[in-house]
Amino acid sequence: MPYVLAPSILSADFANLQRDVEMLNNSEADWLHVDIMDGVFVPNISFGFPVVKAIQKHAKKPLDVHLMIVDPDRYLSAFRDAGANILSVHLEACIHLHRTLQGIKALGMQAGVAINPHTPIESLSEIIADIDLVCVMSVNPGFGGQKFIENTYRKVKTLREMIRAGGSHAKIEIDGGVSMDNAAALLQAGADVLVAGNTVFSAKDPVKMISELKSIG
Repeated sequence: MPYVLAPSILSADFANLQRDVEMLNNSEADWLHVDIMDGVFVPNISFGFPVVKAIQKHAKKPLDVHLMIVDPDRYLSAFRDAGANILSVHLEACIHLHRTLQGIKALGMQAGVAINPHTPIESLSEIIADIDLVCVMSVNPGFGGQKFIENTYRKVKTLREMIRAGGSHAKIEIDGGVSMDNAAALLQAGADVLVAGNTVFSAKDPVKMISELKSIG
């Protein structure tokens, strides 16, 4: 079964956002990955609700919204209203993760959990059956264009086994440093969703690069 490719809007040309969203609409991309950063949880600020709404207005594919923010519970309904179809919160930012996931699902979205490179996969063992998507950070969150962390392969294999053992239907998403060099190995390790930002948007022909990435699956 083909994997899901989710180009990251963070690497798009913000002065031509509509153009880039329409380019993704007309490509083989499956989702649009939208990174929200608050300058507190991560050392960078990206964008907020008005930009997400603008993306959603033109997008013809699901919005995969990744919250790299503190206290995400305050904003769940606002991101639903802005157009999020899948909403991922960071394990490290949630005091009551189970409650947060219930809140996301109650609002009609798929519920995702993102984990930082230093966080053990085992931290998800008690809640894996309640998760729709696990976003494994393969770089330290906050900036695009970082080098891929090799330990990610081991984490993905461990997570795949945990999902199987826990009777979970969670998809495994890889976010950070995904390229033609590691996409096949990540899929072989057990990934279902690949986020690609710099690899897509820095390409001379982004549509062709998306097609090449999709051909790997």
